[in-house]
Amino acid sequence: MDITIESNLQFPMAKFTMGQGETARIARGSMIYRTAGVDLNAKLNSKGGGLGKLVGAMARSAVSGESMFITEVVSNVSGGEVALAPSCPGTIVQLDVGQKQYRLNDSTFLAMDSSVEYTLERQSVGKALFGGQGGFFVMTTNGQGRILVNAFGSIKEIELNNVNGFAIDNGHVVAWDRNLNYEIQLQSGIFGSIGTGEGVINVFSGTGKVLIQTLNLESMADSLKPFLPTGN
Repeated sequence: MDITIESNLQFPMAKFTMGQGETARIARGSMIYRTAGVDLNAKLNSKGGGLGKLVGAMARSAVSGESMFITEVVSNVSGGEVALAPSCPGTIVQLDVGQKQYRLNDSTFLAMDSSVEYTLERQSVGKALFGGQGGFFVMTTNGQGRILVNAFGSIKEIELNNVNGFAIDNGHVVAWDRNLNYEIQLQSGIFGSIGTGEGVINVFSGTGKVLIQTLNLESMADSLKPFLPTGN
């Protein structure tokens, strides 16, 4: 399976070129085109089986706002292609999973090859209370292969080396090394958050890599609200 990120475009897209019988998983609604012999199937966005799998997918959808489904791509021919792009303009980056495993923030997953596994990891009650991006679950990778993540704006990698208390606005966090410790907090408490305009932050400790996006979709949406009709 060959994965190509066409970054010479104004807004990038990714293309999977697949052998016969190969499969991949992509974010729901991300397909641009597919060639003949390539099929798309909806799968529950959860692991396990039976009723537990259905309940898990429903619970994640309810608390994080993400789809209950993930799309499985199957190529029945040699050289089948599927092209995809994220819903927001920005950047696509490939992460190699194996020696390093990652956690992904909500809405940053774009695609993965079939050799990558993932779990939907429930966050602690203290973290979950803050909601927002990160929600009650984060996607945590397992196995070995390649995964594509997307960002709103550009992506910057930050290498942390035995740090303690490195704070990043939650809306700018894309993905991070699984071995990093992290907490989700309100910036400077409730009143401090109101006064500074900053809200939920991720506080990282340890050694590893964090990917951040230069733009914040939630902040952009808030800035547009005064210009949108109210319906009255």
